[in-house]
Amino acid sequence: MEQVTLTATCGFGLEAVVARELFKLGYPDVKKSDGRITFTAPIDAIPKCNLHLRSANRVLLKLAEFPAEDFDAFFDQIHDLEWEGWIPRDAYIPVTGSSQKSKLHGVPALQGMAKKAIATRLQDVYKSELPESGASFPVHFDMRHDQCTIFLNTSGDGLHRRGYREKAGLAPLRETLAASLIQLSVWNRERTLLDPLCGSGTIPIEAALIARNIPPGRNRSFAAELWPRIPGQLWDDVREAAEAAIDTSEMLPIIATDQDYHVLKVARENARLAGVEEDIHFQQQDLSETTTKRKYGCLITNPPYGQRLNEEEEARQVWQTLSDVTEHWSTWSLFIFVASREFESLFGKRATRRRKLFNSSIECTYYQYLGDKPPSMRKRTISDDPSQKE
Repeated sequence: MEQVTLTATCGFGLEAVVARELFKLGYPDVKKSDGRITFTAPIDAIPKCNLHLRSANRVLLKLAEFPAEDFDAFFDQIHDLEWEGWIPRDAYIPVTGSSQKSKLHGVPALQGMAKKAIATRLQDVYKSELPESGASFPVHFDMRHDQCTIFLNTSGDGLHRRGYREKAGLAPLRETLAASLIQLSVWNRERTLLDPLCGSGTIPIEAALIARNIPPGRNRSFAAELWPRIPGQLWDDVREAAEAAIDTSEMLPIIATDQDYHVLKVARENARLAGVEEDIHFQQQDLSETTTKRKYGCLITNPPYGQRLNEEEEARQVWQTLSDVTEHWSTWSLFIFVASREFESLFGKRATRRRKLFNSSIECTYYQYLGDKPPSMRKRTISDDPSQKE
């Protein structure tokens, strides 16, 4: 089977999470750098990774890498690539790009030049104009330190677009980030999970998808599904195998509460669209009323950040209430994702661990308070804790 070089992009700080996902998919030999994980694999890795990766932003097919310190070198190198090997005459070819610490830094101008180089090449090969009426072949260039890397975006829309979240709350957490927070916790389907500030339900829904081994890309399509060079049978085979691997066995409940009836209604609909509504217990409840009869569990939540001046006091009150209701939950592990370096002092407890992550462009900290392990897990060593693996 044809070998290709792929790059899975992700948020800064999540490279190890995506690398572990790739390991589980059968791709152990990866190269990690800021926001990207690169690896070589058979071409069927394109459908497999798009369908299964939970924390990656996109899966890019690497076509070339070359130095480009001036516009002539940039244009010529792109023109000389064998685009016709991937792109048919009627392809729609959107071009995106980025530039960091490079002499060529005007991204809009570089986009236009890249598009012209590709079009010129394909017009010469196909001996005709390009109608751009067919399937999409998104091209992406990345300029770093005067080195240009050219990709085809096999995902199309970002992988956070699972297809289940038609509506969201006021400050929605991206599905890929929610999946990362879960995978950085110690939660698994043998424990109860609670999100007492669930909003539109992203954290509990992503947890249910993980518990059921439901592929996150199950309900969506990808740009590369329409590319002639990737046989449709590969996509069919990967989807069929994924459906067969879904775990339908009994699991402990996932509990999602929120004080807002309307946002809970949205969360229930999102869970229904994701196919996990039976696995999540949604309940309208004020945070101050949060209790549990279960001895062991994981609380994973994304409380208000209070970044705007008029919201700061409200956020602080939420953090204090969260501290009050969990004060005696020594056997529970708490995972709290918030954009504040003052959270620990207001929460009244020093975190076991902290991890700096980003919610879009907002710098956040993932505060991790590890409780006692359930008896069935006490034989596991600290190296088994997902949040410790890099």
